[in-house]
Amino acid sequence: MIKKFTVRINKKSHIVTVDENMPLLWVLRDILDMKGTKYGCGVGSCGACTVHLNGSAVRSCQLPISALANQEITTIEGLAEKGEQHPVQKAWLDVDVAQCGYCQSGQIMSAAALLKSTPKPTEEDIENFMTGNICRCGTYTRIKKAILQAAASK
Repeated sequence: MIKKFTVRINKKSHIVTVDENMPLLWVLRDILDMKGTKYGCGVGSCGACTVHLNGSAVRSCQLPISALANQEITTIEGLAEKGEQHPVQKAWLDVDVAQCGYCQSGQIMSAAALLKSTPKPTEEDIENFMTGNICRCGTYTRIKKAILQAAASK
């Protein structure tokens, strides 16, 4: 059923009129024109669509818009604060993590959530937390290095 929803994304309220079952991913990309969050598998397995919901990493392809009232959503476009890149974004560039780059927004969002919950993660913490984010190019070693660098910079 088509309904009007107010969602809070990147500290701004947006009113959208969409089907109540539309996944957040499509609201972000097709309705609000926020293209940073990527479509990967559509079933929540690859992590390309990762955003933060109240600070926790979630798969936006699996979240119906109807479940998001009074929730705070952060996308890759909203990760930077006060014009400053997030430490993970800085480290990603320093380490030159990306190859094709397609999965990177989801990887970065997961890494930022990890550092929020575990500011000084071990390599094992990183491997366990990031296991749901797939990188087709196989840049896992650089991803881990960037996360450790971001943790050290805090």
